[in-house]
Amino acid sequence: MPNLIHGELSYRVVGILYAVHSALGSGFQEKYYQRAIRQILEKEKIPYLEQVRTELIVYGVSIGRYYIDFIIENKIVLEIKAKNYFSQKDIKQVLGYLKKSGLELGILAAFTPDGLKFKRILRGRNS
Repeated sequence: MPNLIHGELSYRVVGILYAVHSALGSGFQEKYYQRAIRQILEKEKIPYLEQVRTELIVYGVSIGRYYIDFIIENKIVLEIKAKNYFSQKDIKQVLGYLKKSGLELGILAAFTPDGLKFKRILRGRNS
């Protein structure tokens, strides 16, 4: 996969998302999709961090925090949603995670009645 940032790894991640959607379908709370993803990441021995707490600091003071659903192999931010569409807010959320983490690639995934929807998001631009 030339010219695709983390192409092979992102392909594996999307495969995991499809497997989870195939097993569960739609209509469940986000936490159940997260548990299923975690189970497959562990089975596939793919290193990950889950619910990564990230503080937003301004002038040495915490003004809030993010909880990133997954950081996979310290290369990809994975944000999951249990809804039918992506809002601009969802995309901005992933862009914020990328900016704060210093990573280049995020995958935003939604488990919908119409199937899995996903979007690759690059820091500074969308793809």
